[in-house]
Amino acid sequence: MTAFISVLRRDLLLAFRQRQDLLNPLLFFVITCSLFPLGVSPESEFLAQSAAGILWVAALLATLLSLDMLFRADFEDGALEQFMLSPQPLYLLVLAKILAHWLVTGLPLIFLSPLLAVMLFLPSEQIPLLMLSLLLGTPVLSLIGAVGAALIVGLRGGGVLLSLLVLPLYIPVLIFGTGVMQAAAASMPYNGQLAMLGAFLLLALVLAPVAAAAALRISAST
Repeated sequence: MTAFISVLRRDLLLAFRQRQDLLNPLLFFVITCSLFPLGVSPESEFLAQSAAGILWVAALLATLLSLDMLFRADFEDGALEQFMLSPQPLYLLVLAKILAHWLVTGLPLIFLSPLLAVMLFLPSEQIPLLMLSLLLGTPVLSLIGAVGAALIVGLRGGGVLLSLLVLPLYIPVLIFGTGVMQAAAASMPYNGQLAMLGAFLLLALVLAPVAAAAALRISAST
């Protein structure tokens, strides 16, 4: 746990020192949600029906935007090799980096979502449910994305490849995340969709750090 906390503290400190990289996903999230009414329709009824989908898609793309640098800086300065040579399990250190990524990317998106939901005329009683679905879904996006980021860490300009690898795996999370809001809007039970998001989170929490650690070893050896 000492190594886990040390890596987590180190990544958070580096993230707050590089404020531009920290703000880019948040600005992308805000700008995407703000431009959607201008590009499609400003009608309140249409936006209220589309608000959950807009917010979920924007959160997904904002998370994807920040994934490329998850391991790249450590790969370039040699810290990644030190992680592999350390006696601590690599998957535990990878999990600390993923948690740091979610704390500086996913968690701020959740806190910003109520403001943007009001702008998009989402009913106020659905806002807590939106935040809960994002709270369950955004860690899954970071965990799955870490596997793709680990696979392309040694490639230059691998952002497009990362998108091709990760986006198909994001689709189930997007479907159930927006499904929660659609069921709530239709006054139907939504516990099943929330349970699926929770299952995705537990499964990704167990498998993704191990898969990402294996992918990092493969990338470092090629």
